[in-house]
Amino acid sequence: MPMASISKDVPLAEITLRRYEKPFNMERRELIRKLCLSVGLLQPGDSRDVIVDIFQVLLDRKEPLGAEKIVEATVKARQEAKAPAIGVTPSNVRRQLKRLKDLFLIEKTAGGYRITEQEELKKIFQDRIENFYLKSIVERVREYFEALK
Repeated sequence: MPMASISKDVPLAEITLRRYEKPFNMERRELIRKLCLSVGLLQPGDSRDVIVDIFQVLLDRKEPLGAEKIVEATVKARQEAKAPAIGVTPSNVRRQLKRLKDLFLIEKTAGGYRITEQEELKKIFQDRIENFYLKSIVERVREYFEALK
């Protein structure tokens, strides 16, 4: 007798949004950290915040960077911030780059990784996350609510 297979409910898309205090009188790294917390790239209370430094490295550079250069710059940024060098392995940096890429904040080009189309973050959020990604998720949830009339 064949064994019944169990299907897993794998989401097609997901996003976490959190609301924090207004961004006044914060240092740049703290602003980036709050942004990462706000969009679910970082969990509250998580001490492993290497994604903050990776994102900062990409925000501070106009030219695309390869993964190796991002690792080097991230190590330097963490030293300057007096943060431990935990999580700055090439494999973890690539994983964090994929998370940033999945949220449309960065893109990979022939020259390396950069902020998506070198646009302002506000425009990326409006065009890609708010108007496209979030809208499609909300529409699908609405379909589930309507199906249960």
